[in-house]
Amino acid sequence: MQDRARATRTALLESAAHLFAEQGYAGTSVNDISDHSGKTSGAIYFHYASKEKLALAVAREQFATWPRLADSYAAPGVPPLEKLVVLSLGVARSLTEDVMARAGARLWAERRGIDAVVPAPFGVWAVAVTRLLAQARTRGELAAGVKPSAAAVTLVCAFFGLCTLADELPGGRSRKEQFDQWWLLTLTSLQAAPDPAGLLARARERMPAGA
Repeated sequence: MQDRARATRTALLESAAHLFAEQGYAGTSVNDISDHSGKTSGAIYFHYASKEKLALAVAREQFATWPRLADSYAAPGVPPLEKLVVLSLGVARSLTEDVMARAGARLWAERRGIDAVVPAPFGVWAVAVTRLLAQARTRGELAAGVKPSAAAVTLVCAFFGLCTLADELPGGRSRKEQFDQWWLLTLTSLQAAPDPAGLLARARERMPAGA
């Protein structure tokens, strides 16, 4: 792909992601994306053919960046449940600060109004979480009765829901406080020898400031 074409596609993706994240799919028109990006509607249709195709490109671009976050669960020398918390905090930061991730999450939430199959955001995380829970079981750190594959799906969906709703929940607590409270409750059920506060503190130490 020529540099000019690549730059145009990048500008269109970034503008579409910004508008989808802020206004939603239905609230964003091709003309809006054209105005925001400074590119013509013709350029949009040349590269993506339709608004649906552009929305799918945004959703897929989100997933292209997430495997780098999953690298944290492969780090040696870190207990698997601690890796799990670190991974989740990385996802939470991405969904807060990365406009592509925010747009992908909103497009998924609005998928029934999009005339295309929007890829689910859970698959890569469910695989990573299953592996971590299986490692914790092997090490004797997972509570009896917790089945890694089933628990992974529940954890991923619940945490994704928390990330999506965190700003709307009552009580005036910060996102950090909400995530911490969620993990304190969850780790109590996951750990064979519960020490949720200690594990959470160690995981927080591994995160950059502000996560």
